[in-house]
Amino acid sequence: MTNLQVDIAEPFVVGSPAMRRRLLKSKIHRAVITDADVEYEGSITLDREIMDAADLVEFEEVHVWDIANGNRIITYVMEGKRGSGVVAMNGAAALLVKKDDVVIIGSFADYDEDELQGFKPRKIFVDQQNKILSR
Repeated sequence: MTNLQVDIAEPFVVGSPAMRRRLLKSKIHRAVITDADVEYEGSITLDREIMDAADLVEFEEVHVWDIANGNRIITYVMEGKRGSGVVAMNGAAALLVKKDDVVIIGSFADYDEDELQGFKPRKIFVDQQNKILSR
């Protein structure tokens, strides 16, 4: 990150070099929930292959949007077995997102104004077994 000149009188006005924007970093589109366990420690478990494709690390915050019922939650990622297709809701969130529900999983990051030119989020599309179709 570069050191930025900031106007002390108005350091964070729109368009200021110091302003950062939160954008969608990556999304996993239409994943199918393979398990929902209320008794498990809270989080979402994702196949390591899907995590890599979406540029996610363990314990990273993600948003889960349930297409089946409209529920939206924020949780964190736990690593699942590579190639397993696992997309499992854990803990209290398993009351809102059930097995076989179709979801979109999104992650966000903050970007400087100079990083926005040509920016595009990663979009991961999966089939009904959560195998990657395209990136």
